[in-house]
Amino acid sequence: MEDEEQTTNNKVKTVDANNQQSGKKRKKQKEVAIFGNYRNYYTYRIDQGLEEDPRIKIMKKEWFEGKTCLDIGCNSGLITITIAKNFGCQKILGVDIDSARIEDAHWNLRKIVKMSESKKQHSGDSLSHLFDIVSFKKDNFVQSWSTPGEKYDTILCLSVTKWVHLNWGDEGLITLFSKVWRLLQPGGVFILEPQPWTSYVSNRQVSEVAATNYKMLEIFPENFQEILLDKIGFREIENLSASLSGSKTGFNRPVLALWK
Repeated sequence: MEDEEQTTNNKVKTVDANNQQSGKKRKKQKEVAIFGNYRNYYTYRIDQGLEEDPRIKIMKKEWFEGKTCLDIGCNSGLITITIAKNFGCQKILGVDIDSARIEDAHWNLRKIVKMSESKKQHSGDSLSHLFDIVSFKKDNFVQSWSTPGEKYDTILCLSVTKWVHLNWGDEGLITLFSKVWRLLQPGGVFILEPQPWTSYVSNRQVSEVAATNYKMLEIFPENFQEILLDKIGFREIENLSASLSGSKTGFNRPVLALWK
């Protein structure tokens, strides 16, 4: 009996060891996000030691202060919340295709407000007003977004175009740009961060749909500015990237401001 018990214990230990090793292998597997909906996206982008996304530094307060704003592809909402906190939006809505990322965004909002409440007794500052300013919504902006009569002063679309392009092709990209144009107030600003073609190449196999669309694309990122100005109808464009620093290698992308 002793030998049988020892043999059983050894088998259990072997199974546990194999499970642990398997778990380690699973942890090392790269996260697959066919819509760019990575769980820890913002930690990928920011260099260690920086508390804030460097893209915030190139945003201008007048684009947001007292304005109604929309953040397309908001992921976990950190950019959305920071813009509301730093620039005093009247309202800002973050929309993302992934319900899990929207849950993360709500969690981040509660966490940031709670942290401000704990510091309130020392600094006198509270961010509880953010609950009235910031909101999040799960939706597919390209395929199902419909808000009759809704208009925005400022719309952000940061590192989203590649995922729209790979999932819905050239038609999806034009739909994105056209919807943004219709939703903007006259004189409104569209802040766009398109991914370069090299990024498409790296992600073209993320799904069968992406692989198929990749081969059929006829519009390329270097054509975006011409399309936005000549076909969509934006009247003015400014490249904000010259002053952008602090992004990790691979995220040095142009950030454009376009006016309706």
